[in-house]
Amino acid sequence: MAPEMNDGETHPGRRPAPPAAADAAAETEPAAAPAPQPGPGADAGAEVPGVDAGVEALPVPEADAGADAGTPAAPGAEGPDEADGPDEADGPDEADGEDPDAKTPSLPGSHAGPGTTPAPDAPGVDPRVAAVRRVGAAGRRWRAVQLGACAALLAVAMTAGAVAVGALRDGGGRAVATSAAVSPGLLAGGNLDAGVTSLQAHLRTQPRDFGSWATLGLAYVEQARTQGDPSRYPRARKAFDTSLALRADNDQALAGLAALAAARHDFRGALADADRALEQNPYNERALCSRVDALVELGRYDEASEAAGTADARRPGIPVFTRYAYVHELRGDVTTARRVLTQALDAATGPGDIAYVATQLGQLAWNQGDYPTALAHYARALAADDGYLPALEGRARAQAASGRREEAVKGLEAVVARYPLPGPLVALGELYEARGAAGDAARARDQYALVDAWTALARANGVDVDLDTALAAADHGDRAAALRAARAEWARRHTVHTADALAWALHVDGRDTEALGYARQATATGYRNAGSLYHLGMIERATGHTAEARAHLTSALELNPGFSPLGARTARSALTAPPAQTAPRTTEGGR
Repeated sequence: MAPEMNDGETHPGRRPAPPAAADAAAETEPAAAPAPQPGPGADAGAEVPGVDAGVEALPVPEADAGADAGTPAAPGAEGPDEADGPDEADGPDEADGEDPDAKTPSLPGSHAGPGTTPAPDAPGVDPRVAAVRRVGAAGRRWRAVQLGACAALLAVAMTAGAVAVGALRDGGGRAVATSAAVSPGLLAGGNLDAGVTSLQAHLRTQPRDFGSWATLGLAYVEQARTQGDPSRYPRARKAFDTSLALRADNDQALAGLAALAAARHDFRGALADADRALEQNPYNERALCSRVDALVELGRYDEASEAAGTADARRPGIPVFTRYAYVHELRGDVTTARRVLTQALDAATGPGDIAYVATQLGQLAWNQGDYPTALAHYARALAADDGYLPALEGRARAQAASGRREEAVKGLEAVVARYPLPGPLVALGELYEARGAAGDAARARDQYALVDAWTALARANGVDVDLDTALAAADHGDRAAALRAARAEWARRHTVHTADALAWALHVDGRDTEALGYARQATATGYRNAGSLYHLGMIERATGHTAEARAHLTSALELNPGFSPLGARTARSALTAPPAQTAPRTTEGGR
């Protein structure tokens, strides 16, 4: 149920990151340093005082030909943006068992988000989604009447309070550069491509606006995440570098570099960049969240918990709330995770926040095998934003687990048409295999081949995809390549996810004795995920630990009986088959 990686890859039981550009636009960071006003319409190649000769000629962003259509542009274009928000981080699934000492983070603020909502009764709208929209519309009308009377008083009070608190926190009335060319509502409203185009146009006339360069970089990272297009990452890097050339102590660009590093799965780099940003501005929300994400992805869970507490104390809000919940989930405290997410959803008002948090609750319910509740949460997410891809993917997985295979296939086909990333591609391929209709075997192979194509594209754009490669290739590709990738990822970071991936890659390569220790590490924190329990059970079965194998395979199916179309079927077969008669495989043998 963890926040998702910044590249947008969704793994079953792991949460997607909150929309980056929406968070950036909807919330202004506490001031970090005085900002010069954007230049007076200087040409793109104008000399910038104080900048090394090598960067005097600033790149002028080119408009993306396909931006309005949502088509990824070729790598290399520049762009700006300045914003703060959380990044994608990974996360796992856990079992209930509330930590009695768990504190509830501060009530989150709302971060506007994407999505346009059609009429509730429009043709083709899911009945669940339509019902949620009708109820929500009635509630919003009543809330508007109640809130209208006190809006003016609240505005005055909150503005005065914000000024006072900001001055205390930041030591004065320092400002950061912002782009007057782009309305925050444009990015927060979900039209990311239009926002990028506007930022590019602004920077052609105001190339010294370091804040807008940072914002454009974040927008490119978000495009890569939401469109599955890693070619945006080099553009993001150029935009951040330009921003830092204009102002080296600019925390927005440093936080953006942290987000970019995390998106490329360079978590040590993400941690270093987040710390640099926080040295300039300890209240930078994106940097605070990226720091939590990096520590989680490096397997430093105790430090991640402390970082989540610090982030909540400094910048309480939905991005921090979701990370706080995830840290508890990693330790098996699903009860606290659910409570925190429910409070976040109750506080959310923007469609992006509602869609994001409702999807996290849906994934948490799916991980626990509660498919009706999962579908209800996904319906709420899609009522807020009917194009929110993580909710569409989650709904398809819940439909498949509920026996609604044809709906699930259609749903995942729509997702991968827009979002061809390893998680949904593998899920669709396995659904084809499980269905077994004429042509399904070839269709499944096509999905797995697309995983290889995405992997090559991601690597070409600086993304470390060894974990994704190991997981997909172990079951549906080159087993030797899977093991190489898993070992490489384990050498970089020790997490429950990398332990699970290495264990399974060793298993499919016939090295079960070596695999067993890693499989046990994958569940050692209290983290409970049906896929990890299934892997552990199958490895124990192969090494002759029959009783333990039965216990863990049974636990996997009790926790989430539809965790995988093929894995669940294999687990059931293993429980009914007689114990293996062959000797346990060793690290020397092949499969």
